[in-house]
Amino acid sequence: MDMIGIIFILYLTFLLGVGIWTFKFNKTQEDYLLAGRKLGPWVTAFSERASGESAWLLLALPGAAITVGLSESWAVVGIILGIIASWFLIAEKLREETEKYDSLTIPQYLHRKFDDRSNIIRLFSSVIIAFFFLFYVSAQFHASGKVLNSLFELGPVTGISIGAAIIIVYTLMGGFYAVAWTDLLQGILMIGTLIILPIAGYIELSESGMTLSDGLAKADSIFHNNNGSFFGGKEKMAAVVATLGGLSWGLGYLGQPHLVIRYMAIRSSKDVKVARKIAIAWAIPGITGAFLIGLVALLYFGPEYFLTIDPEQAMPLLASKLLHPILAGLFISGAVAAMMSTADSQLLVSTSAVTEDFYHQYLGNQLSEKSLVKMSRIMIVVLGLIAYGIAIFSEIQGKKIFGVVSYAWSGLGSAFGPALVMTLWWKKTTRQGVIAGLIVGFLTTVIWANIPELKAIVTERLSSFVFAFIAVYGVSIWTQNDH
Repeated sequence: MDMIGIIFILYLTFLLGVGIWTFKFNKTQEDYLLAGRKLGPWVTAFSERASGESAWLLLALPGAAITVGLSESWAVVGIILGIIASWFLIAEKLREETEKYDSLTIPQYLHRKFDDRSNIIRLFSSVIIAFFFLFYVSAQFHASGKVLNSLFELGPVTGISIGAAIIIVYTLMGGFYAVAWTDLLQGILMIGTLIILPIAGYIELSESGMTLSDGLAKADSIFHNNNGSFFGGKEKMAAVVATLGGLSWGLGYLGQPHLVIRYMAIRSSKDVKVARKIAIAWAIPGITGAFLIGLVALLYFGPEYFLTIDPEQAMPLLASKLLHPILAGLFISGAVAAMMSTADSQLLVSTSAVTEDFYHQYLGNQLSEKSLVKMSRIMIVVLGLIAYGIAIFSEIQGKKIFGVVSYAWSGLGSAFGPALVMTLWWKKTTRQGVIAGLIVGFLTTVIWANIPELKAIVTERLSSFVFAFIAVYGVSIWTQNDH
């Protein structure tokens, strides 16, 4: 086994150790799901960033940069703007509101805020979270298979199985404490990867004399995607739609339950300002760096290389070629860190939706804190195994991580984003408006994503968010007299 493999195994062992160490801190459901609301600004910021930028950032975005080219830069801009908007519009107000209503989850907050005695908000929210997170977690498991395949030449199914097992075990043991503290290290590794790797690649390429325009022109003839154009070769309205499609990635940040839960877990709303600066300082070079990794890999290996090699493996392949084995091992561990920090968060939020929102609150089953935590651990295993099954199916079907993440991102962001923004900032928002937003965001994503003719017009990320926002506003105006 080479040095990269040794570093990687040591890192995974460390993660399991953190899970075992933090086991003792989880005495209540609030401890297990929100780390007792005791996180400082640095841990909160790095945890939010590590969880927000999953395998999509380190594998799928570089892969898209290779096959799509410069037009994928609009997604980079959209993501950065979305992160900034979420920290300014959601973070501080949500921390104050969820403490005011003594809420451990987003469904619980919306339920108590609107005194929803029908329990419809809680039920619909729980179903939406559990449904889309199964796809999202499966994408992280699928990505772990790709990294282990490129690193150890393991079969994809074996890689998926190993990654899934490690993620499930340490989340099961440590809960949100384990998730948040491992996210701090994972966030550091990820930002190191995203800054150092493209710089190392640029230095290597500058000696060869090959330019970006030469590489993109060559890619044009192979991928037939107008890689050298910021608008993908489209003109007028088609160019506007393509640009909006990329920018629409940012909308999802306003409603991702596994990200906004970080705002709820921070020690105090006063710490949000510090955490916000840290998160934005991470995001700008980090997101840009992921895009540049794809372009550097395209020039370094040549577009012909990616006709037989999956472009979504570009990052670990580039790190193995350019960096010292110890540094490469750490950075490839950072890629797996991205997957794990997202998957563990999503498993926890899915678990909270089932145990806290559905079983405990909706069905009214009264359990002791110890029993609730035990049930949460059981659900992590159950949901993890279902996501594992979806990941294996995706591998067999040859589905890309990019598409699966886009689908889940759209569904969660459009269902909860408009509802949260309007609830926090518009006093006329009503219970019926929130319910309408949840349903419209969910259904539009499911329908739009499965009709190719609609996707060809505009992405489900944009259409579902806009329709859900209109639904919250329109129904709230219509039902004002009911209050």
